[in-house]
Amino acid sequence: MSVFRPSASALMTVAATAALLVLVALPVAFILLQAVFPGFARGSLEGAFSRLSLIFEDPRLLAQTRNTLLLAACVMLGCLVFGLPIGILRGLFHIPGARLWDVVFLIPFLIPPFIAAIAWMMTLQPRGYLWQIAGVDLGRQLFTFAGVAFVMTLNLFPLVYFAVSRSLEGVGSRFAAAARVSGAGPVRAFLLITLPLSIPGIAASLLIVFAMSIEEFGTPAALASRTGFEVLVTGIYTRLSDFPIDLNGAALGSVILMALVLAAFFVQNWVATRRSYVAQTGKPASLEKARLGVWTVPVLGLFALVAAIGVAVPLAAIVATSFMGTIAGGLSWDNFDTRHYQPIFRAGSRAAQALVTSGWLAAVTAFVTAAIAAAVAVVVVRGQGRSRQAMDALSVLPNAIPAIVLAVGVILAWNSPFLPVTLYGTTAILLVAYAAILLPYPIRYAVARLRQIGGSLDDAARVAGAGQAQVLGHVLLPLMAPSLIAAMMLVFAIASRELVASIMLAPAGVRTVGTFVFAQFEQGSVQTGMAMSTLAIALTSTILLAVNLWLARQGGSAFSG
Repeated sequence: MSVFRPSASALMTVAATAALLVLVALPVAFILLQAVFPGFARGSLEGAFSRLSLIFEDPRLLAQTRNTLLLAACVMLGCLVFGLPIGILRGLFHIPGARLWDVVFLIPFLIPPFIAAIAWMMTLQPRGYLWQIAGVDLGRQLFTFAGVAFVMTLNLFPLVYFAVSRSLEGVGSRFAAAARVSGAGPVRAFLLITLPLSIPGIAASLLIVFAMSIEEFGTPAALASRTGFEVLVTGIYTRLSDFPIDLNGAALGSVILMALVLAAFFVQNWVATRRSYVAQTGKPASLEKARLGVWTVPVLGLFALVAAIGVAVPLAAIVATSFMGTIAGGLSWDNFDTRHYQPIFRAGSRAAQALVTSGWLAAVTAFVTAAIAAAVAVVVVRGQGRSRQAMDALSVLPNAIPAIVLAVGVILAWNSPFLPVTLYGTTAILLVAYAAILLPYPIRYAVARLRQIGGSLDDAARVAGAGQAQVLGHVLLPLMAPSLIAAMMLVFAIASRELVASIMLAPAGVRTVGTFVFAQFEQGSVQTGMAMSTLAIALTSTILLAVNLWLARQGGSAFSG
């Protein structure tokens, strides 16, 4: 594997390290200081380490940790069931309307988790939409541990779908074809050749699913609260919201979450690095996908089934609620009207301001995180030394911390009186928080993709006279571009509806889609909140589809490797 010369390596390392230190290490450091020093928020350094023993002694904290791990394991398994089959089919075969399916499966990221949970509640609860349509009541099944895992799975399975399809597109079918020439059957060639080469992408997606599962707040809070099933993140929220506020207890819970994700990261890193997964070298090869033939209709049926369960049902519930005059009126034509959309389309309204603010914040966050991810990936995969492992571990820390706790860390860090200039109280602090929270996604995608690009391509470019900057700009970045663009679109989708950090950090008078919708639910205007969610989902989906079609005309795609 080739290595950049010291000057270029040092420059790339400094840039990546500076970004991670500012966005990640700073708020994390303040959280750790709070965990170590119980009185840190009051400016006291007394009683160091006096409460760390509670991590192993508090039965409630231990139960929350156990529940968190159990829930994350079930969600990972569910995401494999939903995302792996269609991801394999998308990566290896020509799927009619493939780009449209990609946008459809991106929709779960456009729906705030707490909105999706409410949509499923209104669908499956007693006298809910399913009961009104088919006379079926599944409320008892929804308000259980299995129900929570099911709803969270439907929010996260696209991560596995996109990662698997991108990885398999990079692998292609040429290795399996060579195996078949040697006498292997198609199934054996896939299981022994093609699928193992995509392991980095699968492992990266499962790491993100695990991290998002243990830090997700909306779904457990909405559904699990009725069953007494408490996880770490809801426990942390309780400590931050109920009087007396327990900052130290919240910090201890965050430390446990960080430890869990770091352990998962080391497992994923061991899987991805214990053997070579290079699937692309300097040799030209056709990546033409196979035709489905007689299997076209069954495969499209499978895609439609997954889309119906994971996308259509919650989306239909959101849209239906947005057009209801009253909730009590139910699914009746006489109860449908557009009154709840009128405030949104009013010129200069708060809703219009929220849409614009969320739009530009999401777009800037996507570009910033992609640039940082490219730099981190090059250092981690192409660099040398133990510092690159520390950098890789640091990049996943934001997913180990609930967004609300990370927001507290950002407040503590950027509101410090020792800073000569602070971003706190400005819209820029939202950009800092969004980038910190969402940075792990493009980094994991970029690192997984770069591990599939053989170092011989770098060597060949240098032999041809290319400099270090040219190798990066004309060889590595173009090959990483599909994964980076796909990650940018995921970041854009998630940032456009981010809630927790926005509530904690938005300056006075600044509104985002998430804070607007949350305020509507707080005020009892469920239909207006659903109307805003519907409009935001429609606008974001249209933008993502337009970008994807434009890229396709340029000879590429945000969803093709």
